[in-house]
Amino acid sequence: MRTDSFALRHIGPKEENLKEMLQTIGVDSLEQLIYETIPDDIRLKQPLNLPKALSENQYAEHIGKLAAKNKVFKSYIGLGYHQGILPAVIQRNILENPGWYTAYTPYQAEIAQGRLEALLNFQTMVSDLTGMEIANASLLDESTAAAEAMALLFAVRDRKQKKDDVNKFFVSEEVLPQTISLIKTRAEFLGIEIILGNHAEFDFSADFFGALIQYPGKYGQIFDYADFVNKCNENAIKVAVAADILSLVKLQAPGELGVDVVVGTTQRFGIPLGYGGPHAAYFATKEAYKRNLPGRIIGVTKDADGNNALRMALQTREQHIKRDRATSNICTAQVLLAVMAGMYAIYHGPKGLQYIADTVHYSTTSLASELEKLGYEQVNSAYFDTLQVKADAEKIKAAAEAKEYNFYYPDAETVVIALNETTTTEDVNTVASIFAEVAGKDTKALSALKEINAIPEAVSRKREFLTHEVFNAYHSETELMRYIKKLERKDLSLNHSMISLGSCTMKLNAASEMLPLSNPQWGNIHPFAPIEQAEGYQIVLKELENQLTEITGFSATSLQPNSGAQGEYAGLMVIRAYHESRGEGHRNVCLIPSSAHGTNPASAVMAGMKVIVTKATENGNIDVDDLREKAIEHKDHLAALMVTYPSTHGVFESAIREITQIIHDNGGQVYMDGANMNAQVGLTNPGNIGADVCHLNLHKTFAIPHGGGGPGVGPICVAKQLVPFLPGNPVIKTGGEQAIGAISSAPWGSSLVCLISYGYIKMLGSGGLQKATEYAILNANYIKERLSDHYKTLYSGERGRAAHEMILDCRPFKENGIEVTDIAKRLIDYGFHAPTVSFPVAGTVMIEPTESESKAELDRFCDALISIRKEIEESNADEPNNVLKNAPHTLKMLTASNWDLPYSREKAAFPLDYIADNKFWPTVRRVDEAFGDRNLMCTCPPIEEYMEA
Repeated sequence: MRTDSFALRHIGPKEENLKEMLQTIGVDSLEQLIYETIPDDIRLKQPLNLPKALSENQYAEHIGKLAAKNKVFKSYIGLGYHQGILPAVIQRNILENPGWYTAYTPYQAEIAQGRLEALLNFQTMVSDLTGMEIANASLLDESTAAAEAMALLFAVRDRKQKKDDVNKFFVSEEVLPQTISLIKTRAEFLGIEIILGNHAEFDFSADFFGALIQYPGKYGQIFDYADFVNKCNENAIKVAVAADILSLVKLQAPGELGVDVVVGTTQRFGIPLGYGGPHAAYFATKEAYKRNLPGRIIGVTKDADGNNALRMALQTREQHIKRDRATSNICTAQVLLAVMAGMYAIYHGPKGLQYIADTVHYSTTSLASELEKLGYEQVNSAYFDTLQVKADAEKIKAAAEAKEYNFYYPDAETVVIALNETTTTEDVNTVASIFAEVAGKDTKALSALKEINAIPEAVSRKREFLTHEVFNAYHSETELMRYIKKLERKDLSLNHSMISLGSCTMKLNAASEMLPLSNPQWGNIHPFAPIEQAEGYQIVLKELENQLTEITGFSATSLQPNSGAQGEYAGLMVIRAYHESRGEGHRNVCLIPSSAHGTNPASAVMAGMKVIVTKATENGNIDVDDLREKAIEHKDHLAALMVTYPSTHGVFESAIREITQIIHDNGGQVYMDGANMNAQVGLTNPGNIGADVCHLNLHKTFAIPHGGGGPGVGPICVAKQLVPFLPGNPVIKTGGEQAIGAISSAPWGSSLVCLISYGYIKMLGSGGLQKATEYAILNANYIKERLSDHYKTLYSGERGRAAHEMILDCRPFKENGIEVTDIAKRLIDYGFHAPTVSFPVAGTVMIEPTESESKAELDRFCDALISIRKEIEESNADEPNNVLKNAPHTLKMLTASNWDLPYSREKAAFPLDYIADNKFWPTVRRVDEAFGDRNLMCTCPPIEEYMEA
């Protein structure tokens, strides 16, 4: 075996397994299987034009050399990004731990209690610091969170405001520039008019439904917003606040002012800058708005024994229920980063956070004192960590960069300096010396910080925070390490067994791809640092764009969207901009097949499009006649078709080129959802099928780990005519010549984790990428055939093959009293995460094994499902007390002195021999979803409740 081939390490089945697997499938060769799976007319005629694959060792050397090209200055730029200190115990035990980073979104609550508890801690932290009643489990970044706040306030207008079509939204000029850009992008097609201005001059007109203010302001000034908020409340204008979370340790909680929403980022709670992301945003609001709250909420409920349990509450996957009536298209969150930020608060506790905030503040006031001694005017009258200094920006910049410091320069006469957790007394002295040098004066070095307070009493924090036991119990590394491990043991992740989620591609996240994330030369670059300081990043990002452009068959790529849903929205907005550039802005109809992901119609509505659903045929394909009829009917207003390929049903539809041509013939553009790109790479591509734009889920096909529900990256790749409209950024120039506004806060989105996909492609190369796709299809069809005598596959291609995933029909088992949920829960007893349940067809499971699972693991999974099929046959609708209905079975059940169930303990916990060797025990029994929604609790319960449980 070649030990220098990454492909051999990434792809699960070995050469010696291939013959048996092909025999089971009923084909003579892998080439025959691919021929029978993918229509020949869309196959690529040439291999991908990518460099030769690197070995893992070669890649380590390569990425190390690129890292060395980055210049890691002390960045005091601010604008929502501040370097922090990631505690080593969190880095080693969460960021670098596959038990945390390979977990899937916690839809199966019984095997996700660990990360659910970590997210509940995060929500509690956010609620405490903001003073709001309810918080969700993180959003993508501060700017998108602010846009979601605007959308929520628009949705909850009072009856009169809706009747009068009140649509103006005030945005303070103190709001971060990237947030203003993104809000303008979002507002355009929501029917919201943005009014930018000075909050002190706002007239509180009845024309406004909401307002957004920044706390502190973008250049550090702290405003007392009490009168502003009171007058807004008196005039039925709801208020959102974008607040720096560390400043809230010292500043009055916005919730005490009576605001409606508080948003921000938790990046400075120990999360690397990473040239812009990924970082967990936060969103907190009033309980009255809980059903309008975007993203995910973690709630407390009960399990089958009445014990406390956690699960995602209320609007979980709301897009798949509401579709084009959804208030948000959010699918991915930033769970891994939210977990880390929550653990940062747990590790430091309220006293530790107070010390950090005080040190940052005293560093800032000490620097202000020194600068004033040198004769400089410091503009901010009240501030936390940021100074606004009047000085010759060009001279200061030259002197600062010579000493490897970055400040922000909004104009020729202003220097903004935002200090942070890493700032030392030596740094304060160095910054002062830079200004002294420019002034031609001497300065005396400080031996210690001066404890000067620049926060007025009226806006100082008086409310306690983080009083719950969890924030006061784990301040030693030993205790936190054990707490993290305790939570990890409650979760089933990819390091235990395969996670066969259809449409989610839970493949290997190789350690060699992940290692660079811990390197400070990648982690400590500010997204708005001068571009020449990020040469390594620029090389990686540009090459990754080129790699993805080649793989998709398009002309250009934007990496800015930081989730798949953001990619959908960005792609549709680019299509809209294209139509407008041609004088066809009236084109607003989007055709969407009935089988599409729920985020598709939600994204289309957010982009101002009218959704028209097209029918599916009995075999699950797009009804071409119905599509043609609707395209012709709406040809004067047709903007786009949103299509997933291969289809959500796991089939390569042979009519795809005819479908795309119909859309083009009627004036529309074709948007391809890239969720199933794992079945295309190297064999076909979106450009080849006739699409105009696609988004890619880098957290699926291109190996970025799911992290318990995020980070995700959803770049868009576009055809030549759409290149001019790729998204821009107001601080660092990106995008096309006619760029749409910002889609995320940072110019290149979540740059840090793009290193993973870059490494994945570099180490697989053209041949390895194609082989990965072939083996994904091989593994899926092997499972399909192994299960064929026990489960019906709902849809297959014209030659009877699945793509990289398949849908098994579980509806007939209702005759035995068994629902698809029972099968999902019983799989836990066998040590497996359930496949995707009841999507896209209710009462089914959608299975995707990925290429990185071995034949042995595929066989264990098939054996489990075959065993469950026998258990279904043994079940009776009239006797629901059976092994499936009672699943999953906990260790507490199995060790109880009383066992009154009509089957053995062995059958409950060890139905197959392999399980005993590596048993996974769920920590709770089946959770009661309805109870949790009726009794919503989204912060940490008192410790007594856990003790009672």
